[in-house]
Amino acid sequence: MENINHIIKGCIHKEPKYQRLLYDRYRGFACKVVFRYIYRYEKAIDIVTDGFVKAFNHFDNFKMREGDDTEKLLMGWLKRIMINCSIDELRHSNMLPEIGGIPEDVWEITDKYDDADQLILYKDLISLIKELPPNYHVVFNLYVLDGYSHSQIAEMMNISISTSRSSLSRAKALVQKLIKNMEEGKLCRI
Repeated sequence: MENINHIIKGCIHKEPKYQRLLYDRYRGFACKVVFRYIYRYEKAIDIVTDGFVKAFNHFDNFKMREGDDTEKLLMGWLKRIMINCSIDELRHSNMLPEIGGIPEDVWEITDKYDDADQLILYKDLISLIKELPPNYHVVFNLYVLDGYSHSQIAEMMNISISTSRSSLSRAKALVQKLIKNMEEGKLCRI
């Protein structure tokens, strides 16, 4: 297995071998980030590909620092690129609700940070978020799952900070209601 620093240096020099290694290693991670925003499988895969192309074209912007966990920095940088590509696509489609589901085999894309329990909880959470209105699910994802501030969300989505806050509040209330309904449904089936 190649050292991450060698892969990064190869990507900075635009060497296809290292670009492929990076893509293969982080494709699952990137897919999971994009699937939180884009629910149509084919479109999500296109966005992941576009995101990696952008990363490879701008790898000289990635800064490694001594003493830092290079892999975490890289994953944060890739995550930001994938989120921005997803938001651009949603903005391009006027935040229209996505139709269709994500095929079950997508959840089997390996990510070295997964374990079985987390994967089940993640799938359930994504399924619940998918039921939210489009603007709510984007704000919820950005704030709760990806850690953006309301001012960053407002800038990304071209909305006011108060709109971001109220969308998050309404999204949380709807998620709580959906969880309650889901739990009541499970209790009834016993």
